[in-house]
Amino acid sequence: MSNGAPQVLFVTSDRIGDCVMSSGAIREIGRQVPGAEITVACGPTAAALFRAAPGVVKVIPWRKQKAAGHWRALWRATVGTRWAMAVDVRGSGLAYLLRTGERRIYNRSWEAGLAKVETFSRMMKAERTMEPEIFLDDQARSEAAAVIGDDSAPVLALAPISTAADRSWPAERWGALVEMLKAEPRFDGWRFMLVGGPGDQAAAGPALAAAGERGIDCVGRGDILASAAAIARSALFVGNDSGLMHVAAATGTPTLGLFGPSEWWHKAPWGAKGRVLASSPTRGEFRPITDLTVERVFESVLALHDAFIGGANPDQP
Repeated sequence: MSNGAPQVLFVTSDRIGDCVMSSGAIREIGRQVPGAEITVACGPTAAALFRAAPGVVKVIPWRKQKAAGHWRALWRATVGTRWAMAVDVRGSGLAYLLRTGERRIYNRSWEAGLAKVETFSRMMKAERTMEPEIFLDDQARSEAAAVIGDDSAPVLALAPISTAADRSWPAERWGALVEMLKAEPRFDGWRFMLVGGPGDQAAAGPALAAAGERGIDCVGRGDILASAAAIARSALFVGNDSGLMHVAAATGTPTLGLFGPSEWWHKAPWGAKGRVLASSPTRGEFRPITDLTVERVFESVLALHDAFIGGANPDQP
């Protein structure tokens, strides 16, 4: 940390998705506190997302502990600094226990009917919606290149994982989807890349097996920023309601998110290239993700392709 530079604490989530959706706060802090040196506190699996972020000088990984022990540890790590601003995505009371000039604290009452990106923007008192952003670095790009290789064929990234079982479309259906896509002329010559973290091999297995020689195994290969770099090189992304879905949208990759019994209107992939396929399209009505048939998902993938890549017969009028 530099002497005299204003210090800002950004406490974000232990979940990758919320970290990505709130990532626009990095640029907004820079606008509101020019020259700020930012300390980010986040979950350890998300820490790599901020290592190349502008203005970030320190990342404090925090993991949930019993009896709120993580908050006591974070207080001890931050109480000795005089902060120009404290930003708390978690909506905790930590910022009130620190010496700080400004406080930006999340309030769940703002969530009614709004996308979470918009509620984070309200938290920051931003003049406009804060766009999520992925801050790639050379290390992440190099790790992604090592997995994808030199083949110039277009890549469809698939993330058949989620943090909750009821948000996970069944693994065998991902395999069936890949089989259908391999037979679809639109995807002639395409490669199918499975993306996930350590421990997600079982969920990715059926799709990888179906992809065969056209498959790319990017499951557990590097940290979350390496996965982001691999997704950024993909032409399209399809995944469950998960952190990787938000990563894909933030890279600007056309993204289709599959939603079961969760608030798709609140956590949809943000941006003009984000699409949702929900088991129920009615807000407030929840149905199992297994209500999404392979045929429905296949048709939505084709629609994503046609919207951003081109139709099945682009040479015809």
